[in-house]
Amino acid sequence: MPVPAETRPITQPSWDLGGIVAELASLRALSQRRRYRGRPLPELPSREAVEAIVGSLVAVLYPRHFGPVGLAEDAIDLFVADTLDHALRRLRREVLRELRFGNVDGAANPSQLEQQALAIVAEFASELPRVRALLDSDIRAAFDGDPAAKSLDEVVFCYPGVAAMIRHRIAHRLYSQNVTMLARIIAEIAHAQTGIDIHPGATIGESFFIDHGTGVVIGETARIGRRVRLYQAVTLGAKRFETDDQGQIVKGGDRHPIIEDDVVIYAGATVLGRITIGRGSSIGGGVWLTRSVPADSIITQAKARTGDTFDDGAGI
Repeated sequence: MPVPAETRPITQPSWDLGGIVAELASLRALSQRRRYRGRPLPELPSREAVEAIVGSLVAVLYPRHFGPVGLAEDAIDLFVADTLDHALRRLRREVLRELRFGNVDGAANPSQLEQQALAIVAEFASELPRVRALLDSDIRAAFDGDPAAKSLDEVVFCYPGVAAMIRHRIAHRLYSQNVTMLARIIAEIAHAQTGIDIHPGATIGESFFIDHGTGVVIGETARIGRRVRLYQAVTLGAKRFETDDQGQIVKGGDRHPIIEDDVVIYAGATVLGRITIGRGSSIGGGVWLTRSVPADSIITQAKARTGDTFDDGAGI
């Protein structure tokens, strides 16, 4: 007769918990010695806190869409004020953590770091109306550019390109203020949620539309003009990485494309290096482009295969 599950003897776990913990501690200590070279361990920003802050900021920017269900019109400003104040206070704590993390030489004292964090967050807050205005232009571009869009509200709720841009424009403001770790965390949250990977350093003009969006990659030093449209799986990447005498990658440097106004880049196109795609150009699906093209160019795979030239002998 089977023994009821609740009366069976409990088998002791067979894993060596103490040994595993000790090995992990040893590896952690080795990694920390290499990174911090004997300095006290810094307090790191909280990804969980950053995600909550971004959620609050999105609700502040679009309270009717992402605020509480049934939020009355006469209560919107109160909700925005309360939510924004709470979010900015939390953001100040996370900015301060990043500043402390970066203060490796101890050049700034605690009071200076606190004042710097306050100034950064105050400036960030003052830019939120401009962020909203830019996002409104992105939403309008998505609605105007997609025959499947039935309303602006549908675009706000449902379009991954818009979701990615809301978070990018928040992250870019922080990145521009040298709060780069928090900005990268926000970018990676957006990437996980939408499948769209935009480095927070990328500069993107108004009325930007990413249609479908899955697999889009935009690098740190990319510069994108106004009224640009990208489709899924487009890459604006680097062609190569410079190295120093020891073979180490040189950080920084302009290595991603410049996309001028009114350019359309279709699905699967790859644009690499510090090249310029001239205003009004159309880059066809699947094109691999590593040289600049002038304004009003129409680039297709056929032209790329035959090595056609576009200006001053520059080709694909």
